[in-house]
Amino acid sequence: MRVLYVSKAMTTGAYRDKLHELAAQIELRAVAPRRWGGQPADAVAQDQPWMQLVAAAFPGHNHFHVYRRPARFFENRPDLVHIDEEPYSAVTGQLARECRQRNVPFVFFAWQNIVKRIPQPFLALRGYVFRQACGAIAGTAEAAAVLRAWGWTGPLAVIPQVGVDARRFRPDPAKRAAMRARLRMGNATFVIGYGGRLVREKGVHLLVQALRALPAARLVLLGDGPARPALESAAREAGLRDRVLFKGSVPAGEMADWLPALDTLVLPSLTTPGWKEQFGRILVEAMACGVPVVGSSSGEIPRVIGDAGIVVSEGDSGALSAALDSLEASPALRATLGERGRARVLDKYTNERIARDTVCFYRSLLEGATA
Repeated sequence: MRVLYVSKAMTTGAYRDKLHELAAQIELRAVAPRRWGGQPADAVAQDQPWMQLVAAAFPGHNHFHVYRRPARFFENRPDLVHIDEEPYSAVTGQLARECRQRNVPFVFFAWQNIVKRIPQPFLALRGYVFRQACGAIAGTAEAAAVLRAWGWTGPLAVIPQVGVDARRFRPDPAKRAAMRARLRMGNATFVIGYGGRLVREKGVHLLVQALRALPAARLVLLGDGPARPALESAAREAGLRDRVLFKGSVPAGEMADWLPALDTLVLPSLTTPGWKEQFGRILVEAMACGVPVVGSSSGEIPRVIGDAGIVVSEGDSGALSAALDSLEASPALRATLGERGRARVLDKYTNERIARDTVCFYRSLLEGATA
């Protein structure tokens, strides 16, 4: 089976791990923009012969970007095209047209977990893609429900597209000790972590508030964003500045070094009228490292965590403080949840599992087309 996989997400080298697993099962060609926004894509490694970086127009714009000369992507005559983009994105419509001209079946992907009004011309693009696609992959059950609500009636698989390499993301006492020494937190009794963008909807301000009730705890923020100045000000005003470390952005490839240093990882996201947490990749990365997780009830977080962590009502800083207090007070609870988290990742969220389920869906579509 020859598959063409097109995805802007693959500009990030760490996200290509899933493609390694796909390439072990099928004949793969993957394409991504040469640049995304103002940054060049990560270089193609020697063990990624299937990866190609190409020129794109409007790189950095999720739903507006398109590729230059996409006809060249079809030189190896793929049996199937996987367009790793929302059905209303310009690039999905562009590649759907190329597939139709060559009579090549394609699937699209969807993360969107809120039924939104889609304006023109994106509404027309979505309709065109729905008419032409042979299948769809949704990252979550909520995203699948949105596709059905929008009128998609074709084959649909729910496959979490965010996997982890459990050989890199794993409990590692040596990394833990080294990183805590680097952070000068070797003697800290309880280190709380957050990883992601510092924006209001991620609820990080609630985490800073919760820290007030945990006098022995330290907080490490792995990320950056427009909310950082307000968070720094809030930490100073609460007398917490010496207990909150703003590390700044951490490359995706380095997260496996940072996470083992934590005693817990928190994702306190807040639902807004236009957004709710679509997945929470940082959760499965922390769980793979044996780090117990706490998450809010926003979007997909409760289903990602399952029984392998603690879920609190979003926006409830008191409940968040109580959950963290229980973890701080009980190393045994932390160990139990850490073990459950790693087991859950090995069962559901490895790149191997995601690649296997994806190839199975590909085969079902191609077999159905020839039946």
